[in-house]
Amino acid sequence: MNKAKIIYVMGVSGCGKSTIGKLLAVKLGYSFYDGDHYHPKANIDKMSKGIPLDDNDRTGWLETLNALGKKNQEKGAVIVCSALKSKYREILRAGMEETTVFLFLKGTLELIGHRLSLRKGHFMPKELLESQFKTLEEPENALVVSIELSPEEIVDRAIALLKN
Repeated sequence: MNKAKIIYVMGVSGCGKSTIGKLLAVKLGYSFYDGDHYHPKANIDKMSKGIPLDDNDRTGWLETLNALGKKNQEKGAVIVCSALKSKYREILRAGMEETTVFLFLKGTLELIGHRLSLRKGHFMPKELLESQFKTLEEPENALVVSIELSPEEIVDRAIALLKN
């Protein structure tokens, strides 16, 4: 891994994106950004009421995360973002196709549903998980790591894949 990368850690809510993203950023010496913190209030309000976001809701948010990636292209960054659809990933990588990598944290509905049931204080209700799985278009050109591994093993596997 010679050149700095913009790594989007992606997957459905509850798959461990923030945990893995923070650990990965530390190991790589990159800045970490949680995409959830860049949602406009209207999106958070909608999700809090159990209403799934539509493509219109997501477009401005994805463009903001793309700009964040571009701002960090020289030094590298890890950005957490669900990036569930192929067209979302196109927005995220626009203008930085050569340096963008998607790390897909893959898990089952049952495992992630269980994890979400244990969470407190997160704005994504468990009920929206099923809609996220229905929306998910698994990426073809991404690093894929199973969330059945420990966070440290996931990060080690991701770093090994980044080097290939």
